[in-house]
Amino acid sequence: MILDGKALSIKLKAQLKQRIDHASIKPGLAVILVGDNPASHVYVNHKVKACSEVGIHSERYHLPAAVKPEDLKKLIDDLNLNPKIHGILVQLPLPVHLNTQAVLDWVDPKKDADAIGTFRMGQLLIGNQQIAPCTPSGIIALLEQNDFPVRGKHVVVIGRSTIVGKPMAQLLEQKNATVTLCHSKTENLKEYTQTADIVIVAVGKKHLLGKEDFSHRSIVVDVGMHRLDDGKLCGDVRTDEIKGFVKAYTPVPGGVGPLTIAYLLQNTYVLSQEQR
Repeated sequence: MILDGKALSIKLKAQLKQRIDHASIKPGLAVILVGDNPASHVYVNHKVKACSEVGIHSERYHLPAAVKPEDLKKLIDDLNLNPKIHGILVQLPLPVHLNTQAVLDWVDPKKDADAIGTFRMGQLLIGNQQIAPCTPSGIIALLEQNDFPVRGKHVVVIGRSTIVGKPMAQLLEQKNATVTLCHSKTENLKEYTQTADIVIVAVGKKHLLGKEDFSHRSIVVDVGMHRLDDGKLCGDVRTDEIKGFVKAYTPVPGGVGPLTIAYLLQNTYVLSQEQR
């Protein structure tokens, strides 16, 4: 079974557009891109396009890779005070001379559309979040939409980034899943992945896992996104090997990615309502 994130994202965006059409204020999202990472340019374009589809006002800011931290902070400070902007997204990764977490924490928590600043992550930790990081939110929605509730299930999350792995584990725990968080130092990874009900792979290494790492009852969610030499996209999992073997899997592209954007839009709308 293919877990079609693109189809679900279209449905979610249509529902969101209806809410925005009837809202008293138009949500606004600012997207900040630092440098010339080709993949980041593509992602930003997708996000800006999605904003226009649902009626969110968007502003794009492109800064040079060598931008001084104080100049980036001034831009974020200005956006924090801009009443037309309800959400701010800093596109990652940032150039190495910038402290990523510090930059994310310059964003006013009231406008943290990605929900990965320290304040929003703290809310998530204690289960008091109004919004949650976009990719984990999308994954939960995709599983539930396809009648794969996580309650009582053993879910293995591979990867412990603050964008996906750690918040994913927190959301799953809130949904009463039994969570195992694996990473690059985990020994005998197959022992975990082969016995899990659901495996969420967010490592960032193309084609890392294959058929031998799963069982027939595995539900595999691939968060990875890599471009091959021929221009095609692939994930962290060798999809061709697991087709017809595992119970369900997400394709790359068309799996998790569209839902990440859908929940960025959803978060921006929620933040706009909080700031009324």
